[in-house]
This record gives sequence, structure tokens and C-alpha cells, in this order.
Amino acid sequence: MLTYHYNKYTFLNKKKSYIKLMDTVPYDKRSGKIWFNGDLVDWGNAKIHVLNHGLHYASCVFEGERVYDGEIFRLREHNERLLYSAKRMGIKVPYSLEEINSFCKKIVNVQSVQNGYVRPVIWRGSEMMAISAQKNKTHFAIAAWEWGSYFDPKLKIEGIKLNISSWRRPSPNSVPWDTKASGLYMICTLSKHEAESQGYSDSLMLDHEENIAEATGANIFFKTKNGELHTPIPDSFLDGITRREIIKIAKSKNIKVIERKIKPEEMKDFIGCFLTGTAAELTPVSLIGNYKFVVCETIKDLSDSYQSLVRKKTAA
Repeated sequence: MLTYHYNKYTFLNKKKSYIKLMDTVPYDKRSGKIWFNGDLVDWGNAKIHVLNHGLHYASCVFEGERVYDGEIFRLREHNERLLYSAKRMGIKVPYSLEEINSFCKKIVNVQSVQNGYVRPVIWRGSEMMAISAQKNKTHFAIAAWEWGSYFDPKLKIEGIKLNISSWRRPSPNSVPWDTKASGLYMICTLSKHEAESQGYSDSLMLDHEENIAEATGANIFFKTKNGELHTPIPDSFLDGITRREIIKIAKSKNIKVIERKIKPEEMKDFIGCFLTGTAAELTPVSLIGNYKFVVCETIKDLSDSYQSLVRKKTAA
């Protein structure tokens, strides 16, 4: 038994070291295959022309999907959202949900990804280069790779620190806010860069009415003194798949979850805070601006329960 535990520990450490090493390799220099417009192509040959509509006009949608123990968690839900995003953007996708699910599974197997990430992306091509894109072809690629924690594992235990972004989530009548469209992430990148330059891990974004919205790529929850969880109503930002899973888990533990508008000054009344997302999973928060939070047992328990859920073999 001692030998078994030692070998398992050594294997895990080597795996973590490999993932950490791969994180330093540029994404256009990696090896393997990418599913690209119906074919498996060499990673380095998955190329597009510089004059494509998706690059210039952000006519592009995508998904982020986690792989746990070789299985994609909530594959169907992610790809349903992908197709919904494409439809909202007026992009015609020449594949069915079942076909896309099978393509995602195939690239995970081809790349031998055990614990990592899947990125399906759909964009308009280069037939027209102007605002209108009526004649542009639809392109579709899916890549998969081994990937560890989105945030530093040590910070995930202690709780990450956020600033409050100077950018705001746009009003729901100005953008297709319920899609995972590339153009909506421009202000997220600006906010994240601003936060990192100030020594923070991420940024809290407010909505167009100055209510708390989300972080740059994750939803947010707060814990009250009486044990309730409060989270913003997703009416101008994505209602995340992980967010919904955490709400289910919390309710199964008889934790009351309240979805409502939350003003920034209310953070002084909360004792705990955490983010949820496919990349972030469940990440505790210890500080937002001048507001401090404790990584309490409730948050740790929710995180453990989520990890138990995703590690189960989940069918599409």
C-alpha cells in the first residue's frame, strides 16, 4: 500500500508539472490534432485567413468545456448554449447538436485529454469584408488540451482578491448579452488586465445600473451571516452552467439561495464570497476592493461537493 500511494503521489506530481510546463507553450506551437471544419488537422495547420469576418467584426461564438477523468462535464448543456449563441448571432451552423457532441468527444480521445479543457469555436469566414456578412461561410473548430486550475491553486485555498472594474456590463438591449460571443469579452480582458496591473487576480464588474454583475469570466455568490447565499440576477450577463449546478447543490443542502439585485455597498454585510465558472470551478474570494471575506466551511463544503459531482462519469 505504501508503494501504491507513493507511486500515485509521484504520478500526480508529474502530471501537475507537465500541465504547468504546457501552460508556458504558446497555443499556436502545441502538438496534436484540432477538429477543423469536419477534419482532423495537425495543430499547427489549423489556420484561417487574416481577413475573416470573425476577427474583424467579432462574428464569433464559442464555448469552454471542462474534462474530468476523460469525460466532458455537462457536454450537452454547453453545446446547446453554443448553438443558441450562434442562432442569436445569425450564424448558420451546418451540424446538429448530436454531431457536435460526438466531435467534442472525438478530439478529447484523439488528444488523450484526461483533465483539461475543450474549446469549440464558430466564426464567419472571408467571403465578404464589411459590416454585412450575408455570404460568409461558417467555420467551426474544436481544440482540446490538458489544463489545470484557472487560478493559482494556493490562492484558491486562501481566496483570490478582486478589484472593482472601471468598465460596466452593457445594457441588455444593446448587446446579445445571453450569448457566449467573442465581442462581449473585450471589456473583460480590459478589466482583467487592469486588475492584474494592480496586483489582483481578477475584477468585479458592475452592470449598467451599477449593480454587482459578475467577475471577468465567472459568476459571483455572497454568503450572509445567517447562512444564505445571495447572487445577482443574470439579466445582463450569462447564467453560467456552473452557477446553476452550485445553486442545485446548495439547495440540496438546505441552503437558501436568493437571486436579486445587489449594490456594491452591500458587500460590507456579507461574510463570504466565491466565484463559479467552467474555468474557475468554485473559487473562494477573500477581498473585493476594501471588502474582506472569510473562506468559511460552507464554501469549502460546496467546493468539495462540486468536485465530487464533476468527477462522476457524466453522460452527454
